[in-house]
Amino acid sequence: IRVMERTFREQLFFLLLCLSVLKGDSRYIENNEIAKDELYSIFNPDPKRDSADVLMYRRPLRCLDMVSVEGQFTFTAESPQLSCAAFFMAEPNEVISVDYDQADIDCSGGDFITVFDGWVMKGEKFPSTQDHPLPLHERYVDFCDSGSVRRSVRSSQNVAMIFFRVHSAGSSFTVTVRKHINPFPCNVISQSPEGTYTMASPQQHRNCSFSIIYPVAIDISEFSLGRSNGYLPKSYLCISFSGPTHMKIACDNTVVRMVSSGRFVSRVSFSYRLLDSQELQTIKLNNVEDFCFNN
Repeated sequence: IRVMERTFREQLFFLLLCLSVLKGDSRYIENNEIAKDELYSIFNPDPKRDSADVLMYRRPLRCLDMVSVEGQFTFTAESPQLSCAAFFMAEPNEVISVDYDQADIDCSGGDFITVFDGWVMKGEKFPSTQDHPLPLHERYVDFCDSGSVRRSVRSSQNVAMIFFRVHSAGSSFTVTVRKHINPFPCNVISQSPEGTYTMASPQQHRNCSFSIIYPVAIDISEFSLGRSNGYLPKSYLCISFSGPTHMKIACDNTVVRMVSSGRFVSRVSFSYRLLDSQELQTIKLNNVEDFCFNN
C-alpha cells in the first residue's frame, strides 16, 4: 500500500507540475513531500546519454550471419571456425561503422578478423573495383595487422562485412555496428528484390552503381545524363539506351551503373522487381538474358 501511495503521489505531483507550468504558477509547488532525489531520474538529462550503452541491442554473432540493425555483437567459438562471414546492411542513404570492442584471438596462430568495405559474394565484389572510391587493398582492414591503430572502420556505402577465422574453442570478439547518414550516396546494394530508386551524380568525376543480387525486371523511367550515355551492365556486357527502357535480366547480379565525367549533373530513376519462376523458364528474347543463361 505504501508503494501505491508513493506512486500515486509522484503521478499527482507530475500532473500538478505540468498544470502549473502551463499557468505560470510553478512557484507554488516548491514545498512538497517528494524529495529532490526522487525526481532526479525524471528531470535530469544525463541518464539519457548514459542509457545509450545500457539500451544498446546485443546478441551473439553467428559464423554465417546477416545483420541489418545497430548493436553490439559477440562471437564466441564453441569449436574451430575456419570460414565465417557476417554481412552488415543499412539503408541506401546510410553508411556503416564497425568498431572492434574486444578480441581474444590468436593472431600468430592463424586467427584473423577482417572488415571489408563492401560485400564479397560468389567471388564478386560489391561495389566493383571500378566503382569503389578506394583501391582494393585499402578496403580490407585486418584486426591483427592494425591492432590498436585502427579500431574503427567506416564503409563507403550501405554495406560492409567481416571475414573471420578462429582455431580454438573459447576464442571470441565483440564489435559494435552503427549507422550514419550519407548525404550523397553513390554506390548502393539493394536491400530487397523489388523497389524504386533514383541515382543522382552531381558534377563529380566518379562512377555510381546500384547493385541487385537477384534476377529482376527493370523499368528505367526517367533519366538526365548530360552528353554521356547510361549503361546497364552485367560483367562485360553493356547496353546503351536513349529512352525509357524495360528489361528482364535473369542474372544473379544486376548493376545499374552511371559513369559521370564530372561536367554534368546526371540522374537516373528506375523500378525493379523479382522475376518469377515462369519468367525465368520462358524462352529468352533479350540479349542480356541469353548472356546470363549461356555464360
